[in-house]
Amino acid sequence: MFLKRFQLGLIHVAVAMTLVPINSALNRVMIFDLGISKTLVSVLAVLPYLISPIQVAIGSFSDRHPVLGFRRTPYILMGLLLCVAGLVISPSVAYLIHDNFALGIVAGLLAFGAWGMGYNLSAVCYLSLASELSGEKERGKTIATMFFMMVIGLIATGISLSRMLTVYTPETLSNAFNIIGASALTLGLLGLIKLESRFELSTSPESAESYTVKQMTSAITSNPVAKLFFIYLLLLLAAILGQDVLLEPFGAQAFGMTVEQTSRIVSITGTFTLIAFIIAAALEKRVKKKSVAQSGNIGALVGFLLIILSGFMHSINIFYIGLMLLGFGTGISTIANLSLMFDLTVAGKVGLYIGAWGFSNGMSRLIGILLAGVVADAATKITGKAMSGYIVVFGIEALMLFIAAIMLTRIDVQAFKNKVQEPSFVDKIALASD
Repeated sequence: MFLKRFQLGLIHVAVAMTLVPINSALNRVMIFDLGISKTLVSVLAVLPYLISPIQVAIGSFSDRHPVLGFRRTPYILMGLLLCVAGLVISPSVAYLIHDNFALGIVAGLLAFGAWGMGYNLSAVCYLSLASELSGEKERGKTIATMFFMMVIGLIATGISLSRMLTVYTPETLSNAFNIIGASALTLGLLGLIKLESRFELSTSPESAESYTVKQMTSAITSNPVAKLFFIYLLLLLAAILGQDVLLEPFGAQAFGMTVEQTSRIVSITGTFTLIAFIIAAALEKRVKKKSVAQSGNIGALVGFLLIILSGFMHSINIFYIGLMLLGFGTGISTIANLSLMFDLTVAGKVGLYIGAWGFSNGMSRLIGILLAGVVADAATKITGKAMSGYIVVFGIEALMLFIAAIMLTRIDVQAFKNKVQEPSFVDKIALASD
């Protein structure tokens, strides 16, 4: 099982690798170097989350329509190919938007839509395969392994990308994207080799718990504490995840950082998120969950404040400290808040609340990224200063985290404790990857 678990991790790493250059180097180039609207970049960035509901249909279709006796492998491969294709053509699309806006928008929707469809197609299928191959007892360990491998892969990809972009030109950017795309495809193919045996799994797959958005919403709104918690979660995640599209161009705008330097940002935040997961494991069962969650929230909040301060003081050192705190706070907050979510889970409805977590995560990312792009453009237009847009967005995100921290103090989990079996640490890591 170790080999299969490692292969599944390789697939997860491969798909995640294709996003790093788009979310780091390309965002920076489009916004800072090419002067493309932050709102437009945000809209393109949220395409995968807009079409994410299709995952339910994809999972069901792959269950009922095996290809050459394989239910998951062909769909994973198709998704990976779409991700790589979207990655490889995205630099050309960015320059096309700059040179020919109308044609570029069409090409952009196709390129980012291809990546989004590939992500949704591959993710639901390799997670389903991971679940089927692992069985109920090993499922959490398998998904946690995949997630840890993914974070390490993100760090390595960020470092590699920065080294390939020591001198930025359209050609070096395109070559870097091609190399990362080829590497991702290679890792994905290695992961797929003999992973799924033909007809190894039951031809009538067990149907997993499935809930509609209406059911998840009803479960949340029917309980005042659960409602408060999920509003808190939406605020928290929208603030933490919404900065993805702006950090790299902010580094370029505020400090004149090169493409090589801004490409390292994902490695810095990823490293401290990974450290936070390890510390969260050590704190498990030893410290109150609300205290741990609040420390993560405050850490991320201070990270945002330091990033804002770095812009005013033009201090790159303060900026790096802010990045470290943001990554660390995000990691601690993610695990601790998942623990709190389980305390607010009604017995017999674990799957329903897990689905609600995934729904909240997707909605938060979509809202946060769109908010960042639209507000940044509006603030820049009103003030006439590019820096103002970034500062206003980071300030709003810091305020959202502050409100979330206050809301956390009002959440009483005592009445819900012991109603469900406490999940293991690896199960919480598994959910963090959703």
